Amino acid sequence: MKGSVSPVSPKKVKQVISFPVEVIESFNELIEEKFNGNSNSSTIKQDAVVERILQKNPKITKDELIDKHWLDVEDVYRKAGWIVKFDQPGYCESYDAYFVFEKKTKIKRIVTATLEIG
Repeated sequence: MKGSVSPVSPKKVKQVISFPVEVIESFNELIEEKFNGNSNSSTIKQDAVVERILQKNPKITKDELIDKHWLDVEDVYRKAGWIVKFDQPGYCESYDAYFVFEKKTKIKRIVTATLEIG
């Protein structure tokens, strides 16, 4: 008879993703190509980055990119200093999924509130 067992806790589960070079290269290239100095950001359609990765390495498939979470680059780029957002259509919505990479600014945003006493 085996001893007792309990469910694994989220703290003990670590997901480590190792990205192929082509993935990071493709994101880097597109961030530079799509950079808008006015907004300090780059907006990249998911399909564009997938196409770029597949051009660089035809042995990689779109299913593999998704199954192995190779498009989940948000945390890697956040650690590199970007504010990263990803958006995709929800139920009954129709638009292209996209990433936004925004430069972090050193200016702190100050929120002010007005209190009305009456």
